[in-house]
Amino acid sequence: MDASIETAPVKPTITIDDLDKIDVRVGRIVAVDDVEGSKKLIKMTVDFGSFTRTILSGMKEEREDCEAELKGKQALFVVNLAPRKMAGEVSEGMIYDIGYEDGILPALAMPERDVPNGVRAG
Repeated sequence: MDASIETAPVKPTITIDDLDKIDVRVGRIVAVDDVEGSKKLIKMTVDFGSFTRTILSGMKEEREDCEAELKGKQALFVVNLAPRKMAGEVSEGMIYDIGYEDGILPALAMPERDVPNGVRAG
């Protein structure tokens, strides 16, 4: 592991009210599919306990086999982003990963043990 990466500057200060607007929940990835015509996007079906969402992510080129590496895993997701159309598909949230913005191979932000799908982070 290379510990010599230069970290980005800290973003501007926000209030607790700003943070409370973001709904971050644990979801289990139950299906992973390619997005036809896209070199980067995958489509995940994510179980949040009382609801399911389709979430797109540009991680296809980052992993050898997205389905084998992601299906069945729990991860952190933002579930209250406005739906966004990408490559003809609609994404209903965002997966959290660690490292992408800093130019390293991303890792999923995951709970250390299984927790109920849909529980909130924070």
